[in-house]
Amino acid sequence: MPSLDQATLRRRVTGLVGVDESLASPGYTLIAPQTADGQVFLVDLQGQVVHRWTMPQRPGRAAVILPNGNLGYNGNHPDSPNIYPAWSMWHGGAFSEVTPEGEMVWQHTDLTHHHDAEWQPNGNLLYGCCEKMPAHIAARVLGGHHTHDLPDGAIYGDVIREVDRAGTLVWEWKVWEHLAPEDFPIHAGFDRYHWPMINGVSARRDGSVLLSLRTTSGVIAVDRASGDVIWHLGHEVLAQQHAPVELPNGNILIFDNGNLRIGAAIPYSRVIEVEPATKKIVWSYEDPVRPCFFSPFMGGAQRLPNGNTLICESTFGRVFEVTRAGETVWEYVVPWFAPYPEIEASSYVPGPQNTLFRAYRYTAEELPWLKLP
Repeated sequence: MPSLDQATLRRRVTGLVGVDESLASPGYTLIAPQTADGQVFLVDLQGQVVHRWTMPQRPGRAAVILPNGNLGYNGNHPDSPNIYPAWSMWHGGAFSEVTPEGEMVWQHTDLTHHHDAEWQPNGNLLYGCCEKMPAHIAARVLGGHHTHDLPDGAIYGDVIREVDRAGTLVWEWKVWEHLAPEDFPIHAGFDRYHWPMINGVSARRDGSVLLSLRTTSGVIAVDRASGDVIWHLGHEVLAQQHAPVELPNGNILIFDNGNLRIGAAIPYSRVIEVEPATKKIVWSYEDPVRPCFFSPFMGGAQRLPNGNTLICESTFGRVFEVTRAGETVWEYVVPWFAPYPEIEASSYVPGPQNTLFRAYRYTAEELPWLKLP
């Protein structure tokens, strides 16, 4: 008898799980697996790869299709220093724009970048990075657990930057200049070397910027001119969330991971749509059996043209589409498994992985260059 594959997730169904073409939103889903050696795939509704790119480094986080049809890629820069444990798992720093044929037409490097980035309509790049905070401010950071404090006691704070096509810095926001550490304590048990670990960055139509605070659970909106926080949804609603994004109706779509959820004995993930003025949840999705949908880290959601929502259960490489009524109409599980190539990352999350930061669906009209058999 052959021995069993020791990757639990790979023993389950991978690739296309199922599709209801009468209800699914037409198009192609872009996926950039974290451990597929830099390969980025466009997958149709039948689960077939219709196009791929091979990038020079694995993704630091996500890939997107830009309005001009090119690929916007957030690569894991090989020269980024190991700032702290697990840094190699979620840093990026090697940004590039690539044609469908693979030609590199633009690059930007920032070795302090981590987690998210958003390509702006004017061609600018908005992204998160971090710097060592002044010692007197770092001393005010509350919560967390001291077990893994850095030897010098340093705490890195988040910095949001925007650069233009020439790589010139056009906007910068430093968290410790606008948030009081005492008001945003790190959850008990979490590492203290990064506060508050901004894992989501997204511009709104009014010019303000949505930021997701991972280790303190909350989403804020920052006014660009003043740097002030003009909106805050906290741990009373959210639990270590990701990917806040403004919808066309002005509401905010959030992937709410569910770690340390208040009032929940068992963790579970959900996707919520929040009305900013009232902070009320006006739509949500969670699995009818709540623990069956849970991504303890990463994750994202996209509202599709037909009103459905594409959800990325990142930890387990699962991408699925649900209707407003919560019916699943498309499901796909990333079939490419490998350990993280960096020693530090693979020790933090060991074993074969099929994770991806986010996934996005694009219509045929957004991919005019795509030639199908």
